[in-house]
Amino acid sequence: MTTVVELEIPADRFGIARTFDRVPTFECQIGGMIGDSPPLVWVIGPDRRTVHDALEADPSVDVIASLTGGERSRQTGDESDGSERWLFRLEFGDSVKLFEQIVAENGGAILAACGQNGTWSVKLLFHDRGSLSECYALFEQYDYGVEVTRLTGMDDFESAQTPLTQTQYETICKAHELGYFDIPRQITLKELAAELDVSHQALSERLRRCHSTLVSAELTDGMQPTAIDP
Repeated sequence: MTTVVELEIPADRFGIARTFDRVPTFECQIGGMIGDSPPLVWVIGPDRRTVHDALEADPSVDVIASLTGGERSRQTGDESDGSERWLFRLEFGDSVKLFEQIVAENGGAILAACGQNGTWSVKLLFHDRGSLSECYALFEQYDYGVEVTRLTGMDDFESAQTPLTQTQYETICKAHELGYFDIPRQITLKELAAELDVSHQALSERLRRCHSTLVSAELTDGMQPTAIDP
């Protein structure tokens, strides 16, 4: 059974702990960690210079690029707390890279991660509970200090509570099952397309839509079912 687990990890075990200490209002959101590229990260704080300087001084992360100007952070409803957010590309340190490796080598995928008040909340997906158990044992072995806050089994589309359409959901589950998101990949895009009986181009576009939809849902907390396939 496909399983989604939500974890909390102390920042001093995972990353950016000094930034949280230096900027108490600092928050960050990662839509997903896929492949070897440094991820895009939305960061929130009192002002851009303070956030940038804190990240630059943090030994657990490297600032690759600062990509956007400030915009008001989105809150529930139409209100905002007045804070601003900026988009950075960040290279995380060894702790995060080892975490990614552990997840990938046990058949998992990182769906989202966000940091606030010195704690990271991370959402992972596994194809079966056995892989999750092995992964959790390694987290304990490497002293990540993880705490499971939610565990959800998904045995069909209706129970998944996903923003994906059924076609998208079935596609991304099959891609995950066959190791498309593993590092290194266990199946190529062309082979996966043949397995799903769709064209290479159609599958590439579908996976991009899946990724975009999941990232958007995580960044806006908008996990709502979609009725029809685009």
